[in-house]
Amino acid sequence: TKFNDTLPMILFSALDNIMPRYRAVFQKFKVTEAQWRILRVLSETEHMTHAALAKACLLPTPSLVGTIDRMAKRGLVNRARSETDRRSVQIQATEKGKALVAQMLPHMIALHSHAEASVSKSDWTIMERTLSDLGQAFQLSNSPLTKETL
Repeated sequence: TKFNDTLPMILFSALDNIMPRYRAVFQKFKVTEAQWRILRVLSETEHMTHAALAKACLLPTPSLVGTIDRMAKRGLVNRARSETDRRSVQIQATEKGKALVAQMLPHMIALHSHAEASVSKSDWTIMERTLSDLGQAFQLSNSPLTKETL
């Protein structure tokens, strides 16, 4: 297999072409990609724990803490202790954070629609299913290469 035909290079190549358009939107609204993911997830739920938010946003928990700190200083999110379990901290989007999502969402939907329109509906469905299947196949628990064999 040629280097440019390997799965990582195919994925990196696609991202190199796609992400600059998204990054331009992030830059316009002064958020990072991670901050957008967090706001987008929180816009669809009332609140989440750090662990659940990290998982939903595909972000490592340690980096999430610093990102949440910066977002809280900007007034985009806040932390609230659970009333039933004082050890549990819930993260929620503020009104300012929700307003930012509302401003950004039309741009993000337009980019997504452009991407979807660039291939047939069946190709899009196949791509989604294939990438999902590959992601599952390459989880360390499913892979022939585990931490122990590397």
